Amino acid sequence: MNARNGLWLMTTVAVAVAVAGMSCGGAERPRARNLVLITIDTLRADHVGAYGYARAQTPALDELARSGVRFDRAYAAAPITLPSHATLLTGRYPPGHGARDNGMAMQSVPTLATVLKARGFKTAAFVAAFPLDHQFGLSRGFDVYSDRLGRDATGRPANERPAAQVVDEAIAWLTSLPAPPALPAPPAFFLWIHLFDPHAPYGDASVNTPFDGAQGRPVLDRYDEDIATADREAGRLLKALAPRTDTLVVAASDHGEAFGEHGEYAHSIFIYDTTLRVPLIMNGPGLRAVVVPDAVTLADVAPTIARLLGVDLPDANGIDISATFSGRALSARELYAESFAPLVEFGWAPLRAVRSGTWKYIAAPTPELYYLERDSAEQTNVASGQELIARSLSQRVSQFSGDTLVGPGQSTDPKVTERLRALGYVAGAPSATAQSAMSRPDPKDRRDLAARIAQVTSGELQGAALVDALEGIVRDDPRNGQAFVRLGYARLQAGDCARAEPAFRAAAAAGLPSADVYLGLATCLGRRRDLSGAEAALASAQRLEPDNPVVVANLGILQASKGNLPAAIDSLTRAIALDPSLLEARFNLALAYARAGRRDDAGVTARDLLARLPENAPQRAEVERLLKAMK
Repeated sequence: MNARNGLWLMTTVAVAVAVAGMSCGGAERPRARNLVLITIDTLRADHVGAYGYARAQTPALDELARSGVRFDRAYAAAPITLPSHATLLTGRYPPGHGARDNGMAMQSVPTLATVLKARGFKTAAFVAAFPLDHQFGLSRGFDVYSDRLGRDATGRPANERPAAQVVDEAIAWLTSLPAPPALPAPPAFFLWIHLFDPHAPYGDASVNTPFDGAQGRPVLDRYDEDIATADREAGRLLKALAPRTDTLVVAASDHGEAFGEHGEYAHSIFIYDTTLRVPLIMNGPGLRAVVVPDAVTLADVAPTIARLLGVDLPDANGIDISATFSGRALSARELYAESFAPLVEFGWAPLRAVRSGTWKYIAAPTPELYYLERDSAEQTNVASGQELIARSLSQRVSQFSGDTLVGPGQSTDPKVTERLRALGYVAGAPSATAQSAMSRPDPKDRRDLAARIAQVTSGELQGAALVDALEGIVRDDPRNGQAFVRLGYARLQAGDCARAEPAFRAAAAAGLPSADVYLGLATCLGRRRDLSGAEAALASAQRLEPDNPVVVANLGILQASKGNLPAAIDSLTRAIALDPSLLEARFNLALAYARAGRRDDAGVTARDLLARLPENAPQRAEVERLLKAMK
């Protein structure tokens, strides 16, 4: 520990002591005025020092836990970013808020933000990844909802951003508020930050290796380094918060991460505790150091916060668990969890679970029952030997949710699908949802395939290893159109257009309803100068997604290749109108203007492109050459 860290820890200890002490003589516990919620994506509880991890690099979380309330057995209601955060903010299980998978917007139900804003709180959220984009419903009730993720080196919209950027914005907002001892008393506030760093791919992308760590740095080392980054940035926020001692701080994760347990990698498919157990810590006025052994759900967080802040949160599935702060045990109850990702993304059966006392039941085509007191790792399925218990819990799980989806489904916006896919979600085509789960494949029977798909979608595989994995997936799952698309683009990136083209044709034959299939096919056909074939492929893409700006831009590029410059200029202009961030379309528009003799228009377009490109973008040199040629 360096001197700077030592000073910070001394500061936070002093703050914790100031806010955690109970009043003497049995007086009523002090009440928090403000709320700070910190969520760290994909953080396993057993990789946090306060939960016993010897290699942990989590001093900020550990200090919060040391002087606050640490829940030893806290569980997510879904191992997926959007559904779990929706549960955190509403107190409802996914059937109650409607966000059953990433890309499925939350319904207009009360949230912490809406009820606190109605009570006069200043509210702000700063999120780090696209699954929590405002369009999915979490922004309601926030005065500020910052989901600006910036652009990558190519100028395309980024799908995540570093923790430091999130915390910089949060601290700037926090310091803009009046601070004690300002008079009159400043308005109360609710601040939420979401940090994405521990999410795959882990560590420095330039040295990423497969999950098994056979080459380069072991995956768990890189995962722990990302956790350390998130913890350090959370610590910066806590230091900025130090003068505001009337603040309740809640730190949690949305779900865990699997590294081979139960044959799973990453998260979202299975609902074993590997990906459901999360850290949950509360620290603030009137709270003392307590370790709560009772099983709780993230659905309990919002009702408990509401109680501590003196507001009501209607129709929550979770309960107020503040009785545990003084060591009292919770009454017996059942906790629910689910994953509909197998259904939505692969057409497999969804998984639903009930935790009841020492039992955990998972509803699936082959049901699972675990006696957690002796089998916390969920290794021995005793459903066949405990038929009465299994039958009873099967009826209970169905009271929380059926095995089909009703109501609005996943977003069909191609840009949403592509951005989620880039983060490792939406690995397959959405499937019809009316079919009974019992007639669908059990995810357990597809665990090897799911693990290989997770390795691909995580971004942990690159180059030849990625191509090899995809070839194995399509060999074992020949109707997996999405895997064929990924294989086609992986081969394209390797310069193997001759083998990429059959992959795109296989994706089309599998019925994948995505313009990506035909965009890839058009690229291959264009490279071998089959312009009429490329045009037909782009026409198919446009029939599927008529307003897809990438399709329109590619039509413009093709029209320019055929010498039809007026049509090319019209198409490229329309593509830019549909998506102003499509920088490649701007470059091709400048080229089309130049070829058409419209030098002034070419120069204006090229200069506008330069202003939009990041300083380190490799395309800048080519744009500057074009500008010089226009002089």
